[in-house]
Amino acid sequence: MSETEASEKPLTEAQKARIERNRLKALSLRQAKLVSHPYSLSKKDVNTGEATNSVIKVQGTKYVDSGGGFLIEQPAIGSKANANANGGFTDSSDTPKLVDDAINIPVKYDECLECGEMFADSFLMNNFSHSVCDKCRDQDGEHSLITRTEAKAEYLLKDCDFDKRDPPLRYISRKNPHNVRWGEMKLYLHLQVQKRALEVWGSEEELMKQHENRIEKREVGKIRKYNKEMKQLRMEVRSSLYTKETKKAHVHEYGEETYNEDDDTYTHTCLTCNFTETFEKM
Repeated sequence: MSETEASEKPLTEAQKARIERNRLKALSLRQAKLVSHPYSLSKKDVNTGEATNSVIKVQGTKYVDSGGGFLIEQPAIGSKANANANGGFTDSSDTPKLVDDAINIPVKYDECLECGEMFADSFLMNNFSHSVCDKCRDQDGEHSLITRTEAKAEYLLKDCDFDKRDPPLRYISRKNPHNVRWGEMKLYLHLQVQKRALEVWGSEEELMKQHENRIEKREVGKIRKYNKEMKQLRMEVRSSLYTKETKKAHVHEYGEETYNEDDDTYTHTCLTCNFTETFEKM
């Protein structure tokens, strides 16, 4: 048989499958060589021009670069039925496929209450659920932060107004700047604290009235405490100058009795204080 006749002989299915497998293997090796870093961007397929994930072979195991900072082990998907039909070899449809396990998380946009623009992330939204972007945040004004102690003193709020009343006010914790050994401070959004105070007292006028009443009660308490301390001080100073004497009760000493015939009574008079007593005898 000449070389021309041998070259014109058609290939068997097993030979075609071997050729296809070798071609895919060479293509995978070529793509693996193009990877310069595990976190590099996806490459383009040489034949189709479409973007494909990078494949990295580590100790005989192939991994897929997800592009998100971690590697995914490449699964080997094959069809036993096709392998048996083709003499133990699989066709191109049974070759391992690259699986992209990246999860697409939808981005939620919010509308800024100040400028009306849409934004995806901000300090006030993440920590206090207040829809204001970072550009419009007024750190020294209505968007300033206030400690729990200051809020209770300024707006006359109780602990239950922060934690029990719905919805509970959100806060962030920070180290105490005066002493790191003390407990952490709870910082609230000043705007939300003002709103909660209006819910508790009803109006700003009522809040001011409560402030005045508490100031008045505080002043009265101070005066009472001062008077009590002064009285005690006077007693301590004067106790050394005089001694208390108990005054004895007066005992009457009556003289002779006088009989009254008109009403059949008797009368006698005290010899000391001239007290007169009228009585009857049984």
